[in-house]
Amino acid sequence: MAVSSPRYRSALACSFFFLFFLALCTPLTAATDFAGSACLGVSPAHFAGSLTQVITAIKQLTSILSRFSKPFADLRLATAVADCLDLLDLSSDVLSWALSASQNPKGRHNSTGELSSDLRTWLSAVLAHPQTCMDGFEGTNGIVKSLVSAGIGEVVSLVEQLLAQVVPVDDEFDASKGQIPSWVKPRERKLLQSSGVSPDAVVALDGSGNYGTIMDAVLAAPDYSMKRFVIYIKKGVYVENVEIKKKKWNIMMVGDGMDATVISGNRSYIDGWTTFRSSTFAVSGRGFIARDISFQNTAGPEKHQAVALRSDSDLSVFYRCGILGFQDSLYTHTMRQFFRECRITGTVDFIFGDATAMFQNCLIQAKKGLPNQKNTITAHGRKDPNEPTGFSFQFCNVTADSDLAPLVSTTQTYLGRPWKTYSRTVFMQSFMSEVIRSEGWLEWNGDFALDTLYYAEYLNTGAGAGIANRVKWRGYHAFNDSSQVSNFTVAKFIEGNLWLPSTGVTYTAAFTV
Repeated sequence: MAVSSPRYRSALACSFFFLFFLALCTPLTAATDFAGSACLGVSPAHFAGSLTQVITAIKQLTSILSRFSKPFADLRLATAVADCLDLLDLSSDVLSWALSASQNPKGRHNSTGELSSDLRTWLSAVLAHPQTCMDGFEGTNGIVKSLVSAGIGEVVSLVEQLLAQVVPVDDEFDASKGQIPSWVKPRERKLLQSSGVSPDAVVALDGSGNYGTIMDAVLAAPDYSMKRFVIYIKKGVYVENVEIKKKKWNIMMVGDGMDATVISGNRSYIDGWTTFRSSTFAVSGRGFIARDISFQNTAGPEKHQAVALRSDSDLSVFYRCGILGFQDSLYTHTMRQFFRECRITGTVDFIFGDATAMFQNCLIQAKKGLPNQKNTITAHGRKDPNEPTGFSFQFCNVTADSDLAPLVSTTQTYLGRPWKTYSRTVFMQSFMSEVIRSEGWLEWNGDFALDTLYYAEYLNTGAGAGIANRVKWRGYHAFNDSSQVSNFTVAKFIEGNLWLPSTGVTYTAAFTV
């Protein structure tokens, strides 16, 4: 099926505009009734009505877009349409969580017990999804992109209004109170610390397990599970692309070590995949945990965007994991994520996305890229100032990988650059080798976002940590007081005290002397 008929294109465009005219008929105006939900700037009933309105609009947009699900021989265009359909479906689910949690804060969809944080996280994810949908159409026939963009734009506008109605709550949380998500059972709390985890499934290349591939084990996991489903992956290199869909909650994967259990792929943008779909390993199901595994993309620097790991899993943990690639290695797409004692390698924007992601005690290594190519460790994608998202690095080691080490003096490597208008990244109490340029940070395009971004450094050490010659942008901050960056600690940034104790992962909640 080809999209060539002007009459068909016109009719479809009219459908989009008619749909969103209806969606906008009920304005999202503020109310004064706070009945029961202190974190909302409108009444719970009004907020629920607005959520329902957006869910309906997304489902109708999905129905229209599904007409293009199989018409194209062009791999990237076909993949872009598939990406949009998946992202819209995920958005609908996430908005349903928000609706359920706002109406019943003690229900199964409440994640941390802190409703404001949950709502702001989920609405921020729904803001990121349409942008990722549109990004996938870059380099494709513009007809479908133009038809989709109007509907996508209106969804974004509606969600931005919803996000502005959620009031941030600044509380101190105490892990000793035992406030853990209702869907985590007490017997699961020490899984990460246990050397004798009893798996529900075993994957082995030599036939000694229940499954020969990781995807087969994932598909065997129950949908929407309220208890952990543990998959043990024996040592070996598993050449497969793995995707844990939104229905697969609370999966835990345990390997034999980041150098022993490796999941490997080589999809890339140059070979026709969208960045979103190039990932070797992708997870959307909430509550995911990985331990002692590596995720790698071997496409190489000449293939440009090639993701090793993509995560949309809320309250996810990656412990002693390797994320290995070149450009765009780690796609922290959305939601709250915690990385501890991981090794992350890459070249351009190799940690990117719009998640609220915390990195502790991680080894961050820049690699040798293409000739004259500049390395950027981060590219955070926050588009709205009301989003709680950002990247925070604490106690990390930022250095050059072995292939780049001899070329440090001739290769420019930076801490990050602003992918979107309100990009936010903080490095604190970390070591930076001479691999980091004295300017520290790189522009994206001219003066774009230099006033609106939020980049901060605090108490870092090493040859690359000097701040005397750092950029002079309005959005850059060099701090000397821990109170200035306290909001970027585990306890506050990802509400870690409310959910990390249940996983058993080691973490530092705040600053240490």
